[in-house]
Amino acid sequence: MDLQENTLIGRIIDVQGGEMTASLEDQEQGRAPVVTIGSEDVPVGQIGSYVSIRQAGVCLLAMVTRMTEQEVVATPIMGLSEDMSVRPTFAKRVARLVPLGSIDEKGAFRRGVARYPTTGAEVHALGSKDLEKLFDRFRTKGYDVGTVASHEELRVFLDPSSLFGRHFAILGQTGAGKSWTVAQVVQRAVEVMPRAHIILLDLHGEYGWKDEQGQRRVAFDEAVVQHLDARELEIPYWLMTYAELCDLLVEHSEREAANQTAFFRECLYEARQADNAAQPEADRLDRITIDTPVFFSLSHVLDRLRAKNAEEVPGLKGPKQGPLFGQFDRLLIRIDSKLNDKRYDFLFKPKTRTSSASLVSLLADFVGLGQKKAAVTVIDLSSVPYDVRPTVAAQIGRLAFEFNYWNPAYREFPLLLICEEAHVYIPRTSSSEFAGARASMERIAKEGRKYGVGLGVVSQRPHEVSETVLAQCGTFLCLRVTNPDDQAYVRKLVPESEGDLVSILAGLGRGEALVLGEAVPLPTRVQFDRPDPQPNSDDVDFHAKWQGKDPAIDVAKIVQRWRTQER
Repeated sequence: MDLQENTLIGRIIDVQGGEMTASLEDQEQGRAPVVTIGSEDVPVGQIGSYVSIRQAGVCLLAMVTRMTEQEVVATPIMGLSEDMSVRPTFAKRVARLVPLGSIDEKGAFRRGVARYPTTGAEVHALGSKDLEKLFDRFRTKGYDVGTVASHEELRVFLDPSSLFGRHFAILGQTGAGKSWTVAQVVQRAVEVMPRAHIILLDLHGEYGWKDEQGQRRVAFDEAVVQHLDARELEIPYWLMTYAELCDLLVEHSEREAANQTAFFRECLYEARQADNAAQPEADRLDRITIDTPVFFSLSHVLDRLRAKNAEEVPGLKGPKQGPLFGQFDRLLIRIDSKLNDKRYDFLFKPKTRTSSASLVSLLADFVGLGQKKAAVTVIDLSSVPYDVRPTVAAQIGRLAFEFNYWNPAYREFPLLLICEEAHVYIPRTSSSEFAGARASMERIAKEGRKYGVGLGVVSQRPHEVSETVLAQCGTFLCLRVTNPDDQAYVRKLVPESEGDLVSILAGLGRGEALVLGEAVPLPTRVQFDRPDPQPNSDDVDFHAKWQGKDPAIDVAKIVQRWRTQER
């Protein structure tokens, strides 16, 4: 890297394994230091900016993560008093630097630091031309999503193969721009790679909604997206695994839970076997397991549970209560309450998914191979009852994985599953409440890349998301995070050499992220482009709305929509 003398801004005064400290050159008091490189004025010491460190063949790239001032006592002048109390003091600018990697003779960046400099090493500012060489690595793939925050003229190109194939996480608190980032990542993916196949789990209706005129709007080009209401799509009970059904129906904290799950397993297996045996011989499967995705009658299971719950057995003095008498009272009440609740009809009383053969059209719909060929499938879960969203979301994820697991052409048909609000159904807690849902997503995280299934995890509460899932992510797009617990959790998950960069997360603006990992040429503070169209995620402007005129509100219509669960 060709550096001129006028790029020198300071010298290293302290060296540690994960960070270095540099004393910057003196500047006029109160004036922000600026270095002119060619025709470009480069601010010195901006948080998130880059510098190079040079000394005797060592050339490192580092990022500024902190700026401070230290009080320094002036050196005594010969012949004058050396009394410390009368010496003048002045402020010295000091920068904390985190080394990112090495720069070779050709100006190429390599992660990791083989040789560390010692104190006295020169610190140089970097201009746009120098940085442009470092960001050229993935330019040929054409997947640019934003600009370098400290150099707005520099585009940031990511490696889509690493980003999608090795999983990624978008983490940031409410209002940081997660939906904005998701929309931009997907919009650019479809523009650059028209044969993309992306499934987006939308828990709050942000990527497909009805405007004030009742017209359907989506956050993507209508030509490449299909928007599916999870209730209309119908993901029926018979597609669920034993673990998912237990999550949905069994209250694991009850003392009868062990007996309920054990006997429920037996009933479920019998029901699948019975319906398979009733099929024509040509459609009959030779082998059925408890999780085989074939239709079964829920009534069959309920009849067996009720019979066992009221079973009496012979005793010395006549009939007596059986060993499981009354053990299923609460379970049967829960199932009956869900069967009698219209909100659960899409799950327990499907209208179209009433046979094993209907699985074909279901899979075709949500991977974009149905009647409408689509690169992006947005599955709206906002109308799904809150208590079953985790189960339904995990089931969609599992079906995506199973699709490519059994697809002989999986290498030619990679899928990407993006999980909005992942902490809701991929929790970190070891509680058995969502054990089945968590296990499904963790399987995708651990095995998905082998079968062409990528995973995008989006969450505002990083420390509540399964560590197993986040640990498998190769790239992190970290937006503003101010919660200390979340920052500490993210610091443990990112590559060790980049953990110290997490300290800058609290100062990021909306749509601005620190991108770390395999898909970016080097750790980068990125300002993501504004998506077009934008998702329906902007905050409500209370000031403007409370100053204007109230709209015409039809309360009766609101009540009717609430009762019918139609948004």
